[in-house]
Amino acid sequence: MIPEKMRQLLPEVELDPSVISVLLCSSTVAFLVLKWIVKKLVEQRMREARRNRVRALGQMEEAVQQFKQENPEVQASLILSLPLVELVKKLKEGSLSPESVLYTYMDKALEVNQDVNCVTDFIQECVHLLQEVRTQKEKGLLYGVPVSIKDPIGYEGHVSTCGLGQYLGYPEQEDSVLVKVLKKQGAIPFVKTNISQCLINYDCSNLIFGQTVNPLNHQKSPGGSSGGEGALIAGGGSVLGFGTDIGGSIRLPSSFCGLCGLKPTGNRLSNCQWLHLGLRFTGMVGPMARDVDSLALCMRALLCDDMFRLDPTVPPLPFNEEVYSGSTPLRIGYYDTDGYFLLPPCMRRAVHETRTLLQEAGHMLIPFIPPRIDYVMNELFMKGLFADGGAVGLVLKPESDPGLSVQCRHTLRLPVAEEGSTELGIRPSAGLLGFSHRAWGRISFPLLLEPHLLFWAPAATGLVPLGQFLLGIPRHLSRQGASP
Repeated sequence: MIPEKMRQLLPEVELDPSVISVLLCSSTVAFLVLKWIVKKLVEQRMREARRNRVRALGQMEEAVQQFKQENPEVQASLILSLPLVELVKKLKEGSLSPESVLYTYMDKALEVNQDVNCVTDFIQECVHLLQEVRTQKEKGLLYGVPVSIKDPIGYEGHVSTCGLGQYLGYPEQEDSVLVKVLKKQGAIPFVKTNISQCLINYDCSNLIFGQTVNPLNHQKSPGGSSGGEGALIAGGGSVLGFGTDIGGSIRLPSSFCGLCGLKPTGNRLSNCQWLHLGLRFTGMVGPMARDVDSLALCMRALLCDDMFRLDPTVPPLPFNEEVYSGSTPLRIGYYDTDGYFLLPPCMRRAVHETRTLLQEAGHMLIPFIPPRIDYVMNELFMKGLFADGGAVGLVLKPESDPGLSVQCRHTLRLPVAEEGSTELGIRPSAGLLGFSHRAWGRISFPLLLEPHLLFWAPAATGLVPLGQFLLGIPRHLSRQGASP
């Protein structure tokens, strides 16, 4: 019906077959030339981004050397050895200056980056921010603390790339809400860190800034997608960092690098002005540090009036000190299998050992089976993630990271894999997460103890994890606190 109407509307024109051939050939050539030009432009932007990074790190090095020459008495080893809580205490009482702490961590970050390639940008404004911090009427909870932030977290004047060439050359127009609140609390963001391309890779590499390796073992991955944060903090180059997490991007690097990390409940912190490629999943910004007390201090600082005012979508619920520091027994759900992912013995053992510690501390542990995991993974997660054929993240295009392309192919055919072509890519870790799903909320679990998701990686990548799993839990849950 429609073709007939089209023929009636269009004039009848007889075309010579040779003309049609010429048109098709010329169109094909034009398409290929345009594709080549776009590729060259992207490559040029990538080279420029690498030059900018070298230039920025050079400025960072110059600033550090100048400070060290003018202040030879600074005890860098002492500063680097202090946990975040003690560091803030000394900064507030004046026994340490914000300048000495910032330049010490800048120096250490340069050293760690030279070792593992984890820093993508130096935030030069941190030097000027020192003066603003000193003039604050009230010293915030993170007064004078240098912090690192993951690449996609927006900072005015700096590019958020997600490891993709298409975002190069477009600096952020304003700070993210997270950065604004950090500044209000006296923190000083000083570097941005490397990520996996598109933020959906459990390794940490992209074609712009290259591969980040684990500081504890350079033959291993730091995990992803917040692998740059994990590597920098584990190497001692940052005392507090911020990653993002949808499917494990904070939790995996924390496990790989022997750190503590927290993915807050959805919308607990602001998601404004961080680049997440338009994915329709509730990704969250969260802290990463060397101990649980650091995470608690960070959440106390972030869950403040400034956060609630700058982003009205964040529920105005302050940090619950009574729950964190109290001794009231908790009701905790747990499971050691979800019936979908294959689990190795070490994973179940970790969950059961943790369950035993929690029970000995007086808490109530209740077995729990997650509902409809196969439907969630196959119908919602996978089909939702690749509904556009990967166009948003350029997953299927030539400028994508080779490691990402391989992992996407393997992930798309989970749980079936070719015999001998894969190996276990991630050591599972136990974690305590709060859930807001209404179906789970009816069971009234304040916390849920779960084994981590299991992924597969090609044997050639060697993505075998390093380190022990750590639990980020309130100190009163067991005598061992956050012991592995």
